[in-house]
Amino acid sequence: MRNREEKMSRILSKEEWIRKKKIKNYGLIALAVLFMIIIFILSYFLIGNILKEILAHNDIQTVRNETTFDTLSNGIEIQNKYLTPNIYSRPQTELKEVKGVVIHYTANPGTSAQANRNYFENLATLKTTSSSSHFVIGLEGEIIQCIPLNEIAYASNERNEDTISIECCHLDETGKFNEKTYQSLVALVAKLCIEFDLGDEDIIRHYDIRGKKCPLYYVDHEDAWLLLKADITAKKKLLEVNIK
Repeated sequence: MRNREEKMSRILSKEEWIRKKKIKNYGLIALAVLFMIIIFILSYFLIGNILKEILAHNDIQTVRNETTFDTLSNGIEIQNKYLTPNIYSRPQTELKEVKGVVIHYTANPGTSAQANRNYFENLATLKTTSSSSHFVIGLEGEIIQCIPLNEIAYASNERNEDTISIECCHLDETGKFNEKTYQSLVALVAKLCIEFDLGDEDIIRHYDIRGKKCPLYYVDHEDAWLLLKADITAKKKLLEVNIK
């Protein structure tokens, strides 16, 4: 009887040991599954954030590199090199309507469109003043766009909120535009006038807003200014005929 009881006890102990081992194994499996779930969740959010950053970067690059207009009639393409958003040169304030185009000169003889664009970009670091322009036209007739046309630029004082600004490079202190700069300016303004349904009276100088001698040559020589506007109007009419 006693031997039988000891034998039964050993059998029960073995079964108990097997049961406990199974429970332990199940526990380890459960922990492994839980660990895998945690890793999956963390990977999901990590990869998701990385993808968001990549897509956001691509979106920014797309915006910065998008083409505003086709090649202008003088064979010059607009290079979109938007400024980095900042409070000194690109505040990203909405330009709700366009009632005019303001023409400026850089007042920095011999400099390129890229150099003037870089000046606007560096204001975010220098923090010395607020200044920018939608477009800069260079000495070779190259056109760089610094600000999207649905945002204001810091160029024309109280008219920032309803105008598009164009800075023009010049060779010397007179501020007169050379032929390449002049022709690109004529083509660009004509295109903008068609785009925003603007008339001859909507083409103005910085001088007409604040009395500042800008663009200098075309303030000192009223006949040159009137000729520039006439050339723009003629170009606009030619483009409109081609469009029709």
